[in-house]
Amino acid sequence: RLVEAGGGYVQPGGSLRLSCVGSGFTFRDACMKWFRQPPGADREDSELVAAISGTGENPFYDYSVKGRFTISRDNAKSTVYLQMNNLKLEDTGKYLCNFGGDNWGQGTQVTVSS
Repeated sequence: RLVEAGGGYVQPGGSLRLSCVGSGFTFRDACMKWFRQPPGADREDSELVAAISGTGENPFYDYSVKGRFTISRDNAKSTVYLQMNNLKLEDTGKYLCNFGGDNWGQGTQVTVSS
């Protein structure tokens, strides 16, 4: 099970910190990913935003968020985070975490608007 939290409404340039708590699987061994589901899109069309290995080494970022977002994890808390800075209008969407296959949380909505 995955439970996301931390979304909200923010102006451009603002920041949010998302979290995703995992249970029911060996969290420390899982490559955790954050996806963004754009408004009006199906979950299958979600975009990979960031990913982090079980050890936290060599995180991946989509070019659109590189330098603004930071993915991290705390294996002791079975939690992965996404620190989102300098948010832009195009960052709006439902953010979902995933550890592979059809293992999704319910998502948390991020709305960036002036």
